[in-house]
Amino acid sequence: MGKILGYYLMPHPPIIVPEVGKGEEKKIEKTFKACMEIGEEVKKVAPDTVIIITPHGPMFNDAVALLAEDSIEGDLSKFRATGVEMKFKIDLELVNSIISYATEYKVAVVPANTQLLESFQRKYELDHGAIVPLYFLTKKYKQFKLVHITYGMLSDIELYKLGMAIRQSVEVGNHNVVLIASGDLSHRLKDEGPYSYSSYGKEFDEKLLGLLSNGNVTGVFELDRKLIREAGECGLRSIYIMLGSMNGYEIKGEVLSYEGTLGVGYGVMKFNITKCQRDTLRELLDLKNKKYSERVESSDTYVRLARKSIVYYFLNGKAMEVPDNLPEEMKKIKRGAFVSIKKHGELRGCIGTIYPVTSSIGEEIIKNSLAAAFDDPRFSPLRESELLDIDISVDVLTAPEKTSKKELDPKRYGVIVSMGSRRGLLLPDLEGVDTVERQLFIALRKGNISPTEDYTIERFEVMRHKEEGSYE
Repeated sequence: MGKILGYYLMPHPPIIVPEVGKGEEKKIEKTFKACMEIGEEVKKVAPDTVIIITPHGPMFNDAVALLAEDSIEGDLSKFRATGVEMKFKIDLELVNSIISYATEYKVAVVPANTQLLESFQRKYELDHGAIVPLYFLTKKYKQFKLVHITYGMLSDIELYKLGMAIRQSVEVGNHNVVLIASGDLSHRLKDEGPYSYSSYGKEFDEKLLGLLSNGNVTGVFELDRKLIREAGECGLRSIYIMLGSMNGYEIKGEVLSYEGTLGVGYGVMKFNITKCQRDTLRELLDLKNKKYSERVESSDTYVRLARKSIVYYFLNGKAMEVPDNLPEEMKKIKRGAFVSIKKHGELRGCIGTIYPVTSSIGEEIIKNSLAAAFDDPRFSPLRESELLDIDISVDVLTAPEKTSKKELDPKRYGVIVSMGSRRGLLLPDLEGVDTVERQLFIALRKGNISPTEDYTIERFEVMRHKEEGSYE
């Protein structure tokens, strides 16, 4: 019977590797020493396999990727360190077992090989998110196979379940393993960092490390979504998977080091676990369902109808009829409407009509909610498992009116630009669209219209309805 011998959180800045840093790694010396300490611990337990979860391998929106050939190799030549090379055998037995158990949990996973990745213009190779932590392990111990996992943009619960699948796969096998969650914390601790400074960065790092130290798993999953987004992190999804592999245990984390000297939070931690009767997955599901119900119940009729329409389609495979209990305005007035779906603050689908094409606002919302969920060509169709993680907004449009550039206001008015049969539309009050010039530039690009053409401009206003507790 196999066993997970150790759980670690490790950062992956290439600069920490001396062959890359060339002395600059001394600026994060505590991080370097803590990673070397983990290497020593791994040498003592001598695992058969190392499972590493990384944000920088082949990433899919709708699935987790597990490398699935006999071996994998890579180097840090992209960071001017051609001498740092690695090659590992893949533990295919464990990979296949994880895929099997993940499928039972209804977690989308894909075995990634050369042929598959080439079809997405990606190479089958080790990424720096794996190489950097493994650098410290291989300095001390090299006799292990590898399981390489790149988290996908799945829900936090799905990633947690993947962790549970990993544990089951290990325990039914014969190999002992060490699990590494590779990930940096906030990238926005300083202006000179990779992203612009945000006060949310330090707050996120402190809260997350505190919750992990106390083993407060539900607290990690309750972190404010805006805080997560504004922090600019890349490690949280790796942590979700690692925590899932510890389901059914009391957890205590020990911070071996934390530094933000270079504008990025580098946290190094190890975890101790104690068997208990706690069903953390059930607690997380109950918490998520409770918040979901509160969000739906507190929303107004417009967004509630849009969500109800999508849920109804999943249950019945067809569009719902316009409910009789809608307000009269939604049953008798015709308006164009846009339905937008976001997941974790990122657009997941948006479809709408400038002018009404149905007999009422209610019918317009039903039609466009399904189009946004399933027919937006920019995205794969929405999956039922995503329902708890999406936010929905509905914009009801006034009739467009011809106008000029000087009469636009991107906060108040949406814009439509037209040239012959080409047309571009942009809704008002969008993040990052603060000037008329920016608004027109995006609208023209969407309509494939040149700024030098003699295009017409129309403006419109919207009544925006959004769910309580959304990212916006």
